Amino acid sequence: QVQMKESGGNSVQAGESLRLSCAMSGGTDGSYCMGWFRQVPGKEREGVASIDSDGIATYADFAQGRFTISEGIAKHTLDLYMNSLKPEDSGMYFCAADRGKGYCSTYATYWGQGTQVTVSS
Repeated sequence: QVQMKESGGNSVQAGESLRLSCAMSGGTDGSYCMGWFRQVPGKEREGVASIDSDGIATYADFAQGRFTISEGIAKHTLDLYMNSLKPEDSGMYFCAADRGKGYCSTYATYWGQGTQVTVSS
């Protein structure tokens, strides 16, 4: 059974940085995408950044230039480096994975419980 586990959420001041980490366990060999998503109360979950099975990254417009997604050293791990954080970046950040080619979307199969990021002005 595939399980996703996020870590690294914290409360920070605007302009500071955070690194979120995600580990997927229980997956079989094959092609997977992995990605980060976020959600605030009352709003739909939105994509932040994703890596496809070939390791190519894509970013949401708000993340471009400030956030960097990268595969960790261990297989099926994923980091999100967030710089120049803004109060509007606050929310629950989720890691997701899905089998196959392409990028992960909000319809991804496997999800973690989330890690909270709070950015104060």
